[in-house]
Amino acid sequence: MTEHKPDGSRLATDLERQRGRLLQRFPDAGHVVVAFSGGVDSAVVAKAAQLACGERAWAVTAVSPSLAASERSQAERVARRIGIRHEFIDTHEFELEEYRRNAADRCYYCKHTLYQTLAAARDELSDAQWVNGANVDDLGDHRPGMDAAAEFNVRSPLIEVGLNKADVRALAHFWGLEVWDKPAAPCLASRIAYGIEVTPERVARVDAAERFVRDLLGIRGLRVRLEANELARIEVPLASLAALLCEETRGKLICELKGLGFRYVTLDLEGLRSGSLNAVLPVEALQIVADAHRPTGV
Repeated sequence: MTEHKPDGSRLATDLERQRGRLLQRFPDAGHVVVAFSGGVDSAVVAKAAQLACGERAWAVTAVSPSLAASERSQAERVARRIGIRHEFIDTHEFELEEYRRNAADRCYYCKHTLYQTLAAARDELSDAQWVNGANVDDLGDHRPGMDAAAEFNVRSPLIEVGLNKADVRALAHFWGLEVWDKPAAPCLASRIAYGIEVTPERVARVDAAERFVRDLLGIRGLRVRLEANELARIEVPLASLAALLCEETRGKLICELKGLGFRYVTLDLEGLRSGSLNAVLPVEALQIVADAHRPTGV
């Protein structure tokens, strides 16, 4: 995989400086394990780990009903292109009542299960340094999974060098990673409204609904949220709203989603936006982690 030198010497210099600083965050000895989803953030961390550590770098992807089939295949493909050792590990967060009840801290139990499973998976990983793909834009959001990372001493190299999402995408493009412009793709459980039990059936239904809308409109970024009373709330980019309202498309959409088991099918006029389900959380439930994970050495 070759690096793509951007036009403009200043931009190229900035990217090369970011590249160098990121590579310096990896240890000179021992294994490094990347919590790898295959999205742009973890792909950049995996690429940096592979460049810095070679065969000592290992990417691990958690497999559970919350992982869409398309995300699994893309993670496998991206890891292969990067050239990093890659493995899928089954996690069992759906066995936890705390996870299934889908309170505001659901993500904590998901990540805790991942890191706990990693710790027990391989003897050779017992002394490995674990890293994730969190970037500085994640610090002001509701990210209880960061608490789990802290408990297991999981580092966030992108935060440590002060890279935000735009920086990460630029570096991914610089490295020729196919996911450099991939829309955010959080786990399927994040589509289930808080307080509604997360089950394999529900996340599978959301996955099928999103695949249908994606193919129907030919777009990449969208969400089908499952709200109370089996209501589907569809979020698409604003430019795609009109397409869903034409009679033929609307009819296909209603028929398909009701066939999947949704009772009501609605279109969110605010369009696609990350974390829209967090709007219902009271302020005291939002665990702001910026102070605990503030970048150092920037």
